[in-house]
Amino acid sequence: MNPEGQISGDTPFTLREFVAEGSARLQMEVIVGGSGLEHEVLEPMCNRPGLALTGFYGYFAWRRIQVIGQAELAYLESLSAAMRLERVKALFDRGAYCLIFACGMEVPPGIAELAEQAGAVVCRTKLLTRVFSHQAAFVLEKLRAPKIRLYGTTVEVAGLGVMLEGAPGLGKSETALGLVKHGNALVADDLTCLRKDVAANMLFASASPATRNYMEIRGIGIIHVPSVFGVTAVRAEKKLDLVVTLKGMRETEGELDRTGEDRQTRTILGVEVPQITIPVAAGRDLVNLVETAAQQYKLIAAGHDAVKALDAQLCARAEGKI
Repeated sequence: MNPEGQISGDTPFTLREFVAEGSARLQMEVIVGGSGLEHEVLEPMCNRPGLALTGFYGYFAWRRIQVIGQAELAYLESLSAAMRLERVKALFDRGAYCLIFACGMEVPPGIAELAEQAGAVVCRTKLLTRVFSHQAAFVLEKLRAPKIRLYGTTVEVAGLGVMLEGAPGLGKSETALGLVKHGNALVADDLTCLRKDVAANMLFASASPATRNYMEIRGIGIIHVPSVFGVTAVRAEKKLDLVVTLKGMRETEGELDRTGEDRQTRTILGVEVPQITIPVAAGRDLVNLVETAAQQYKLIAAGHDAVKALDAQLCARAEGKI
């Protein structure tokens, strides 16, 4: 399957993307933006510039987003107006490109003008400083995560994230539609966006923002899944647990292990994901097969291996133990 696009390592992103992604979770409003919002976030972390505001610039983490909490603001307000602006200007002169005032605090007079002159961004959040820093870490980690787009339809089946892939015309969307009608939930149709959680070494699947919650069904056209099946029929994001590859029956001749003992995996962004191949032929109930595959995977993950259990049973019978 050819990806639409892949980025290895950290994904670059701008302050505009950070503000958009964190608008609800971080409760931010932009005080000064403009072209500064196109500035790339150089180091996806937050920094409290307490020492830098006192005039000590050694080890100043200017590449990070600067967060002004109550302690920093109290110090600034203890200075004269001229000295206060001088200290903030020194941050911009040394590369700071984004200041965020926490706790809903008002931005002191003159700082917005300094930011505009420096092409920097100033924001304000209602969150407490420690809460904002904690939540911002999640947003920044999500934005910088390695990502890839694959042609495939992803559905939550029995609580698992299952991506259906295969050549056009094999019935991926129709199978997904049947799964949704059985009470499962659509994640993405036709194109799946995958994000790697580096710390947990997991992949999370979602739809492209442009097509989220929509499906294309041959003969019917475009459908809006929540409107047809209800809001519980969609998921915004789901951990990818299993890849199901659909192939024509002739393509799989001599390839398939009929016992299922030979476990396959698919490596995506360095993460190994269990994979099974299901032959497609007229009359085969793909919805039932995919649901069964998901249930089987859950049993294997829980430690129950049907192949080994059957082998032990046959050996015991051969030895007359049962």
